[in-house]
Amino acid sequence: MKHLSGAATVEFALGLIVFLTFLLGIVDFSRMLFTWSAANEATRAGARFAVVCDNTGGKQQVLDRMQALLPQIADIDLAWAPAGCTPSTCEGVTVTITTLDYQWISPVAGAVALAPVTMPTFSTYLPREMMGQDPNNGAICS
Repeated sequence: MKHLSGAATVEFALGLIVFLTFLLGIVDFSRMLFTWSAANEATRAGARFAVVCDNTGGKQQVLDRMQALLPQIADIDLAWAPAGCTPSTCEGVTVTITTLDYQWISPVAGAVALAPVTMPTFSTYLPREMMGQDPNNGAICS
């Protein structure tokens, strides 16, 4: 019987590895869903900032605002409608996340694909408001 004394420990270790691998996979999938949701919110917030504030600050200020919510955002596209408009003639703005990759950290995903997953394009259009003024929040443009 002495040669079987470690069998339970080995079985527990193998079962624990499988359990933790799937648990980490679930956590990683949850992170991906959070990133997806945060990207949607970041495009909405970026479009809100662009449409309420004067558009002279340009793309970098909007990108900085969006990266405060989701630092993984590498690049955005900021398109005013119609093209070449001024703050008094713009009808709206479209903010699009052009580059966003999701990096898996769990061993399950690491065994399948080590490369980051390119997430879909996230885009939000908002019509023009009173640029430079927000009656509910005076600090949005600062």
